[in-house]
Amino acid sequence: QVQLVESGGGLVQPGGSLRLSCTASKFTLDILDDYAFGWFRQAPGKEREEVSCISTKDGRTTYADSVKGRFTISRDTAENTVYLQMNDLKPEDTGIYYCAAESIVFVTAQELCRNQGPSARGRWGQGTQVTVSS
Repeated sequence: QVQLVESGGGLVQPGGSLRLSCTASKFTLDILDDYAFGWFRQAPGKEREEVSCISTKDGRTTYADSVKGRFTISRDTAENTVYLQMNDLKPEDTGIYYCAAESIVFVTAQELCRNQGPSARGRWGQGTQVTVSS
């Protein structure tokens, strides 16, 4: 099992940028790069939705239509970290951003996003707040 810690959230003006980080630690010697990672967000009063997912094994990515062209997901396997670079932020991007991961034995990156997160065999981070406001 992995433990996930997010960081990088904050308050930014519309049009600004933030980079979120999700650092994974593990208690076993499982190969960390055989995981699907994803970023999800939940705005006040709304259900959690997928933002972007990536397979750390082959780098394949998927994005929600609302963030295509503005957000970029990437991974650094040496640092056990997945990033979400968010540019041209809009007020509707405001919410709590959660990182999630699940072994690719059970799910692809596309499935992780399509399923709105991992199964009980995966993990969630604690979330980081992103607020876009002038």
